[in-house]
Amino acid sequence: MSATPETRPAGVDVLTFGETMLAVQVPEPLTIGAGARTTIAGAESNVAIGLARLGHRAAWAGAVGDDEPGRLVLRTLRGEGVDTSHAGVRPEAPTGGLLRERRVADLVRVHYWRSHSAASLLTPEDLAPALAAGARVLHLTGITCALGPGPLEAVRRAAVHAHTHGWTVALDVNHRRRLWGDGDAGRALVPLLEHVTLLIASDDELPVLAGAFPGRPQGEEATVRALLAAGVREVVVKRGGEGAVLHGGDGSRHTLPALQVPVRDTVGAGDAFCAGYLSGLLDGLSPAGRLERANTLGAFAVASDGDWEGLPRRDELALLAAAPGSTIR
Repeated sequence: MSATPETRPAGVDVLTFGETMLAVQVPEPLTIGAGARTTIAGAESNVAIGLARLGHRAAWAGAVGDDEPGRLVLRTLRGEGVDTSHAGVRPEAPTGGLLRERRVADLVRVHYWRSHSAASLLTPEDLAPALAAGARVLHLTGITCALGPGPLEAVRRAAVHAHTHGWTVALDVNHRRRLWGDGDAGRALVPLLEHVTLLIASDDELPVLAGAFPGRPQGEEATVRALLAAGVREVVVKRGGEGAVLHGGDGSRHTLPALQVPVRDTVGAGDAFCAGYLSGLLDGLSPAGRLERANTLGAFAVASDGDWEGLPRRDELALLAAAPGSTIR
């Protein structure tokens, strides 16, 4: 699934695009006037940051507004080593925003302001230069498909381009019911599958895809068979605290339990998992090795505050093997 050194494109290792927003985080319920910190958040940029921290060349080609939140997005991504040379700035629309409030214990609520944002105006033409520059992997999410007709068409054309040029095409279903319904999502995503190499979905997202197949396959095994028959080579099913399972097109199956860590913040864990899996793919790891790295990055995200802030550098991957309460001297 990964490119050999002889066929490796001149571009980046992974190209991704979508919406990254200004993120305002409050540690208590918003109604009591809790203090806040500002950062950025976006599924695709979370993955790009996770990959860049592990030493891979990652590029983000989304769109932001010509405003201070947009400048914060681009400055943060560049600071994390993500290539933003093909990112777009749309003066006619604002950068999207979200607010995360910790309501009680580890329960978090997220409120979005993304309607008519700069990212919703993304077109295939905006993405063309980034695609022309080349990559080994194209990372897509269902979130971008839900932003509007322009972003959906951009995803479609990017998937065709990448598949035609021999890239690995990874699709994270990442279903957001606040953006669109199950039926709309399934009807948009299933036609992409003939171009998809790797599909990643949580176990509760599989029915979204199953509903768009003829006969509506029931259950994980039947849905995975339908996905593989549609052209996908690998299907990875995330099971939260129970770990993940990899279904191969050759009939193989690999299961790995999740790492047990204290839960501080589950937001961004799925993106971290994707970054870890793609990192393992780029490094040529075995199926079990890819799952292990994916689970490791997911555990770092769950045990840290923020979507991406706690993700590890390559020399930190083994930190979670230390005994709880350890001090590294």
